[in-house]
Amino acid sequence: MAKKQKFPHLVGSKWTARQKTLGWRHFQVVNRKNQEPWVFAEMVASCDPEARFWINAKQLKDRELWQAGWQTLQEMNEPEVVDDNIIFYE
Repeated sequence: MAKKQKFPHLVGSKWTARQKTLGWRHFQVVNRKNQEPWVFAEMVASCDPEARFWINAKQLKDRELWQAGWQTLQEMNEPEVVDDNIIFYE
């Protein structure tokens, strides 16, 4: 049986950084690299193709660092409800 691929929909996904990264917040994954046991994503700023870097894809799951999709500042600052608990982001 084939081994299940980690992060199967990584390439093409869009992300918003909670803090500016290389001067930008909105990024898209343009490439992936598998180096067992890790998976890396190449991130490119949506407004500046020269702003790019590699990140361990596991970090994208950290909600304090990244949010899936392209979010506005207002959306980023709205409280989030997780398991009946409200989490406020600063």
